[in-house]
Amino acid sequence: MSISESEALHRRAIIVDGHCDTPYRLLRHNVHLDEHDPEAQADLRSLQESGITASFFAAYVPPFYAGRGAAAFARQLIDLIEAETERRSDAVSLCTDSAGIRAGKRDGKIAVMIGVEGGHAIEDSLDILRELYSRGARYMTLTHVNTNNWCDSSGDAPRHGGLTDFGRDVVRTMNDLGMIVDVSHISDDAFRHVLETTRVPVVATHSSARALCRHPRNMTDDMLRDLARNGGVCMINFFSAFISDEVAQVIMAANKKPKKNAGDSTGGTEEMPDDRTDWDTYLVWFQSLGCPTATLDQVADHIFHVASIAGIDHVGIGSDFDGVPALPDGLGTAASLPMLTARLLERGMPPGDVEKVLGGNFMRVFEAVEASRK
Repeated sequence: MSISESEALHRRAIIVDGHCDTPYRLLRHNVHLDEHDPEAQADLRSLQESGITASFFAAYVPPFYAGRGAAAFARQLIDLIEAETERRSDAVSLCTDSAGIRAGKRDGKIAVMIGVEGGHAIEDSLDILRELYSRGARYMTLTHVNTNNWCDSSGDAPRHGGLTDFGRDVVRTMNDLGMIVDVSHISDDAFRHVLETTRVPVVATHSSARALCRHPRNMTDDMLRDLARNGGVCMINFFSAFISDEVAQVIMAANKKPKKNAGDSTGGTEEMPDDRTDWDTYLVWFQSLGCPTATLDQVADHIFHVASIAGIDHVGIGSDFDGVPALPDGLGTAASLPMLTARLLERGMPPGDVEKVLGGNFMRVFEAVEASRK
């Protein structure tokens, strides 16, 4: 397929990125979406160049805030997202439903959606969950790297064997609100409990395939089959450690060892905080590992694998832009997204299937969740 045909498909497709951590970057660096930031993987310019229709901006609550004002931090990030979309309302629009995404495509504006990352943000309160929904949040990731009081994380020691009874209430309440249940980050047992509890499809907004990359954040083939039976979607994460098994093994081995505290001239050791509140220190630590770099083709490998196991109707993209320290060659910023479209086509994926991966599958799930709202 020629480049012009690839570009035409990319332009006409509804493209939805399931997870983008740009708000946390803006907060940390005290910059606006349209201002220069050398760390940016997704700023206004690169998002415009990406051809993206809608991006879920994460109201990410670092685990550090669990029990220390997590809900207030989530509110602060939502305030920031609202302010940024209002500030550049000529180019972006804050969106709360599937119709808004389609309107953004029609009007040539990037639809910005809100997703809360980290279930500790609700402080074990269904009222706070409802409040965050009323503020525009249309999904919540049930955990981050931390096990919370009602759901086990894939990145932490299990405490509940999956979901507690309250955790099941959270899932049911999200179903009733029309809020997508995001199963990225949760443990395998918690995933099983979510599927037992939900009455609508769920989404892994930024996870990849464990068969290709043995990181516990990724989904096993059995999980992918179960997700397909649920009607949900696995949206492929671009982080090199979730794409390349070689990178994942370096990371997981390093996580088992004491880590030298960046900037500590005494040579002492200190465990790197999982919450990554000190992002600069985390970057120094990651870069010190000398990890190889994942490739664009490896991202495509994950997409093809999920399609082969779960079916083409159950795979999407969830970049994790601005939330990861290493992206694959060829996908260094949002502006590179057309390269993924071209590569999928070059490797023989039919154009209609590419459109499903880019956003059509997510739209089907989002509309099903909206339709089931009580």
